[in-house]
Amino acid sequence: MVKLLRSSRRYTLRELGAAHAQQWDQFMQTHPYGHFLQSWGWGELKASFGWTPLRLALYAEEKEQIVAAAQVLCRTAPHLPLRAGHLAYIPKGPVIDWPQPLLCKPFFDQLHAYLYKQGALALRIEPGQTLHIANDGDMGPCLASTFLQPVPAIQPVRTIVLNLSLDETTLLARMKEKWRYNVRLAERKGVTVRAAQTAEDVQAWYALMQTTSERDHFGVHTLGYYLQAWRIFVPRRQACLLLAEYHGQLLAGIFVGLFARQGIYLYGASGNEQRNLMPNYLLQWEAIRWAKREGATEYDLWGIPPTDNEDEAMAGVYRFKRGWGGEVVRFVGCYEHVYRRRRMKLARKYLPSS
Repeated sequence: MVKLLRSSRRYTLRELGAAHAQQWDQFMQTHPYGHFLQSWGWGELKASFGWTPLRLALYAEEKEQIVAAAQVLCRTAPHLPLRAGHLAYIPKGPVIDWPQPLLCKPFFDQLHAYLYKQGALALRIEPGQTLHIANDGDMGPCLASTFLQPVPAIQPVRTIVLNLSLDETTLLARMKEKWRYNVRLAERKGVTVRAAQTAEDVQAWYALMQTTSERDHFGVHTLGYYLQAWRIFVPRRQACLLLAEYHGQLLAGIFVGLFARQGIYLYGASGNEQRNLMPNYLLQWEAIRWAKREGATEYDLWGIPPTDNEDEAMAGVYRFKRGWGGEVVRFVGCYEHVYRRRRMKLARKYLPSS
């Protein structure tokens, strides 16, 4: 199904249905700013847990091809329809050539008009561009012209990215010495890594996730969430759950996404036993190697604290991720456009924001 929404002289914004899932992913996979959180599967996953995904694509009329797109995740108070008022959120998007004002203006004009008609109280966008790319690409004027204002980020504002166009020898050389040692130690001690094959594998990994949550004091999703993610992405070769074992005992596991030539370390878990075997180091290295084999040109370690301050809550996680030798990057952040100010002021108390 394709629903014609609004049009300008040259461009038409359309809502795409399931029959266009392949076309959607093809655009996202090949666009320089495509991202896993803008994949069709990510919308499917979120649709299973309270969100309504809208896949909105801007078509160039003369060529009848997608030139910009945004997967908009919509959520309202429980048991209410979207038209009763909802928050619209675009994670790692929209996917558009920001330096082109003749493209940005018709896209945002039509997007704002459509979301307002659908009952949106506000729109939040969190582009996938880093500050370096945004500054070089003159993204600022386009953001300003769309009446978007900066607000606190939902996704991590910083991350560490590895360049996978390098060969494995160079990648190893760029790691801190202790990290290389721990990778080889785990191999030498007999730790093995394999991909999860069954729902029972996912359940076993989830038990480690609960252990990790209790030990490191952070929240996790339900088992159903991770099972659904595994069932959606693994058959499409857009993710892999890697498990580290020692003589049949599960020690740790990580869920890695793969989309638009980027590997992403999404979720990790480890037990409290045999930690001296350093399974997390071998796991991460095998994930990097897997992503590289599958055609990824970079590997995103997915989020570090906003500053280098040792008092940050995730400072230990930052130290682990920094040791792999990647580049620290900062994203442009989150921006908001409010459509209904009075109702949004009240809704902020009740609407989920992520």
